Amino acid sequence: MTKPPMRNTPNRGDYTRRSSPAQTANSGWIWGRHAVLAALQNSKRKVIEIRVTRNAVKEIPEGLAKRLYEPREIDQALPEGAVHQGFALKCSALESEHINAVVDPTHGALLVLDQITDPHNVGAIFRSAAAFGIRAIIMQDRKAPPLFGTVCKSAVGAAERVPHIQVTNIADTLKSFRKAGRHVLGLAGEGEASLADAIAGFDGKGHGPGLVLVMGSEDKGLRPRVASECDQLVRIPMMDAIESLNVSNAAAIALYEASKWRPARGKAPIEDVAE
Repeated sequence: MTKPPMRNTPNRGDYTRRSSPAQTANSGWIWGRHAVLAALQNSKRKVIEIRVTRNAVKEIPEGLAKRLYEPREIDQALPEGAVHQGFALKCSALESEHINAVVDPTHGALLVLDQITDPHNVGAIFRSAAAFGIRAIIMQDRKAPPLFGTVCKSAVGAAERVPHIQVTNIADTLKSFRKAGRHVLGLAGEGEASLADAIAGFDGKGHGPGLVLVMGSEDKGLRPRVASECDQLVRIPMMDAIESLNVSNAAAIALYEASKWRPARGKAPIEDVAE
């Protein structure tokens, strides 16, 4: 039988390059110990198939059907170079939460990703969002990697813990947030105010749970219309030796600054933690 043609998808580690079951919009593979175990604990994921090695099977919850494979056999279901640690799970996609669930500013701080497509970056951002108590991550439905594979591996389980919301138009979404009373800050190199000062606000009291942080794409930053719908463009002060930061690193810094004024859920305020 003739093998299907390989798909040329650079920087998108979520697509199989082998003659294995293809990922669809409704299902896909997750690999790696932390990512798989977190997905199995998520009742919103429908389990389709579990492939594990003899060393890994003991960590799979009782009552779940699983099949034992040699590591090289698991390799055949996954993209080339996927580090699975003996764990692979084919499961359903996570459904997007509805935007109406987070419009009200009392519902918690939000992070918006404007056409950030690299799955490693998106996964790392989910991990930081979980660490600092972000209510949800908002992405454009046509310009975001699926929450499988490399995203989940890089997120180390956080993709199962932080809700995501897909919208058609980022700029219109930001406009609705501002009308509802949220304060929207867009990170951009040309921003006049520093990130820390903007988050603190003009009165030095912060913006509470209504804060929205917007991150632009890896190569072009915020699109002009998205930037125009922000209340303020802000920058992370840096030494002249470095022009910019990786977007996942910038997101981690921004979320940390925001958590000083809006502590992560279940944690003591940062300023109250003893050194």
